Amino acid sequence: MRRQGPSQFQFWLIALAIGVGAGFAALFFRKAIDALQSTLYGTQDVAHLHSFAETLPWYWILIIPILGGLITGAVLHLFTPDGRVRSVADVIEGAAMKDGRVEGKAGIASAFASLVTLSTGGSTGREGPVVHMASVISSWVSERLHADGITGRDLLGCAVAAAVSASFNAPIAGALFALEVVLRHFAVHAFAPIVIASVAGTIINRLEFGGVTEFHLPQGNTLEFYVELPAFLLLGLICGVVAFALMRTVFIVEDAANQVQAGTGLPRWLRPAVAGALLGALAIGFPHIIGVGYETTSAALTGQLLWHEAIVFAVLKVIAVSITMAGRMGGGMFSPALMIGALTGLAFGLVATSIFPEVSGSHTLYALAGMGAVAAAVLGAPISTTMIVFELTGDWQTGLAVMVAVSLSTALASRLVDRSFFLTQLERRGIHLAAGPQAYLLAMFRAATLMRKPEDPGAADPDRCAEMVEDGIYVDANATLEEAMPLFDKAGTPFLPVVTLHKDKAPQIWGALFHVDALKAFNRALAATAAEEHS
Repeated sequence: MRRQGPSQFQFWLIALAIGVGAGFAALFFRKAIDALQSTLYGTQDVAHLHSFAETLPWYWILIIPILGGLITGAVLHLFTPDGRVRSVADVIEGAAMKDGRVEGKAGIASAFASLVTLSTGGSTGREGPVVHMASVISSWVSERLHADGITGRDLLGCAVAAAVSASFNAPIAGALFALEVVLRHFAVHAFAPIVIASVAGTIINRLEFGGVTEFHLPQGNTLEFYVELPAFLLLGLICGVVAFALMRTVFIVEDAANQVQAGTGLPRWLRPAVAGALLGALAIGFPHIIGVGYETTSAALTGQLLWHEAIVFAVLKVIAVSITMAGRMGGGMFSPALMIGALTGLAFGLVATSIFPEVSGSHTLYALAGMGAVAAAVLGAPISTTMIVFELTGDWQTGLAVMVAVSLSTALASRLVDRSFFLTQLERRGIHLAAGPQAYLLAMFRAATLMRKPEDPGAADPDRCAEMVEDGIYVDANATLEEAMPLFDKAGTPFLPVVTLHKDKAPQIWGALFHVDALKAFNRALAATAAEEHS
């Protein structure tokens, strides 16, 4: 198997094993959060943690996230090179550019840091850490099998599907999420193993929690067809703006935190503790920001909040999520997006149904549609998000309203950011996945690996190379084709000298990168990508 790769049947068995492993990882992660929250906040009913937190002394609400931030900062400082939590964006990068592999040690440290964050008041979700943790498992398997890029990516998709389905009891959405968000294609060869893994993850969840849905909706969610659809069109546009505001706020606060850290010399291990202090101070007055926020989301979906409460809670959740993410405390964006979307939809629904009561259905239907619309826009995943909303709520009768809101919110938000929150994160790191393979494949080839050395057949003339270097026409040996290709256009030459720069010495010439070689490598990579996506 290691020499020739697994057969189809063997691969399906491996997919099943990865699904079981990822399912148990997601289950243990969720149970560990519940256990830690129960211990730290002193309640056995973590599903109503926010309500219980209102009865606790204010100083305890403040201290818990500070302690969590200190632990998180220490773990990330010791076990990651940059003090940054790994999440879904890194999994997408691993699928596109690293043959389906993600970092092992940094991934495990990130999972532990996110576990501490979510247990001590961090205002994010658990799906991001779970997805990356499952990807660490698939990466380990890929390394043991010496899996090629296609096999490694498929195994990664299996792990992601199982993790999502086990986290939310959503097998259909788990499989679609892996294909739509992580692999970013719907190739037939990947579908069967990913579904197998997703079903395995769901079974792990249901063995522990049964077949219950995450949220319980009130009866009577009916849509007054045709007449009421324009309201959901408008809600979709509003949710697209809200999703953009959420993402943009996270990035603005993160940039501000980077500037403050650089300006004050704050140690990176102390940054999460500062964020924890801010979260604790905010949670003293508004404990609903603590953790995943399913209690508040459920209250919105069942219409238990007033209009002004929905607005205030949504704004405060955006602030809390931004502090948590900018403080590098860990966690995911999906659950906060669900909560903010449900609150936005409820606020809109209360207004819409009061203005046109005779042609309106339930205002909680707007909360359901808003929940899907904001989450889909943040994830850049309208198909899987629509499915996960149905599976989380068990309400399949109002699909038209949800689909209309989701489609418009995603279409609008994807034009205001780089497709999604995760792809925008990567774009900010200089990784251009949002533009497609024609953009990011160039970054996968280095000049030093494609150059012709002086002793190779067809090598460039050494004297001409030296002249070009003197004229400033060259490419660094560590540069990628992404940097080299514009130089070919600018210089108008068939080759570029490949050099290593030294401070006190002349550049050392190693060879030359020919334009035709670069184009051949790029063309082969494009062809391989197209073949995989259509197989």
